[in-house]
Amino acid sequence: MANPPQNGEMVSFLKSLGFPEFRIHSAVSHFDFSRGGRRILVIGPMGSGKTEYSARVWRDSQVALRKSETLGARMRSGKADRRRVFFVRSSLDGGRFPDYPDDALAYRGGYERCGTAIARIRDSFELERVIADHPEYGTWILDEVSFYDERIAYVILRESEQRGLVFIFPTLILNFRKDIFNSTARLLLELSTDVFPLTAYCEHSDCMKDSFYTYRYYRVEGVECPALYFDPLIIIGGDREKDDPRDPSYCTRCDAHHYLPGKEYTYLNLKPLGVEASHGNLEPLEKELSALQGDGLGSLLYRHFTEKYADCDSDFAEVNMNALKVPCIAEKASLFLYLEQNLLSLTQLRELVSHLDMDREYISRTLADHGRAADLP
Repeated sequence: MANPPQNGEMVSFLKSLGFPEFRIHSAVSHFDFSRGGRRILVIGPMGSGKTEYSARVWRDSQVALRKSETLGARMRSGKADRRRVFFVRSSLDGGRFPDYPDDALAYRGGYERCGTAIARIRDSFELERVIADHPEYGTWILDEVSFYDERIAYVILRESEQRGLVFIFPTLILNFRKDIFNSTARLLLELSTDVFPLTAYCEHSDCMKDSFYTYRYYRVEGVECPALYFDPLIIIGGDREKDDPRDPSYCTRCDAHHYLPGKEYTYLNLKPLGVEASHGNLEPLEKELSALQGDGLGSLLYRHFTEKYADCDSDFAEVNMNALKVPCIAEKASLFLYLEQNLLSLTQLRELVSHLDMDREYISRTLADHGRAADLP
């Protein structure tokens, strides 16, 4: 069979037939179930269609299953038939689509019913058990696989190499800080055989650019307040818009409208205070946290903001300064140093909570979201 023409050749051919010159884009192809051993990363911000891509694979599988046995043999590896698709979702994500059936492969605007070909898991060990219990399934869709432990990447690698299984990962690779989400996400990038990058429209009301980033913000009295850089990395609760100023909302934004205040402060001021605390001197950090608990005007964070945004466009400065209106800033700073930087001990965290009368419910909930538990005074 001849090689298909490249875009340049295709344009020339069409022009020879009398067509005007225009841009030719790659067609969206049906899923190829004949190729085993693939690990397919589907990345993009929220709303870019990652799970809808998975739903297309599911619909394609229903067509492929009706093909002849001659074709079917090319889509199997041992007992596993790659036309049979199994959907796996995190057990922590149960509240994301509350209005859909329990067996739904759900996405914005619709869903596919998976029947018994769906499971919720907590970790890589549960994935191993589900795969072992369903040896006839050859294609596995793992929703938001970045949320699992690093071991899952090597469970997937082993199963794809040894049994020819195909894995599809519709997942976030970048967190709201525009950093690689975690070590699991980094391993997935290393081990994937195919990557499908998706984009969405920037959801700023004055913008139609492509968006690659997930933006976290809070609504305080109806005002958009961007999350500070040291906001807790993991907050469980879905992606619905919320009005509670302690619960974040999410949307997708381009570079220009993805606000991320406080990154410089985190490394210029907050982390050095944490290092000092790790050496046994908690007083400077406690002083800064105490300032953050009030109106914040006496804090190093406020001083940093007034210097950084003094010469910026007024609208840009106002949105970033709004980050100071979000409650629990002192709690967020303490949790960042304890959970992510390992600079505060649990004893020191408890001491700060007690001395400053911090919001215990907020801290306990955030610790639980990160898989940590602690008795607070």
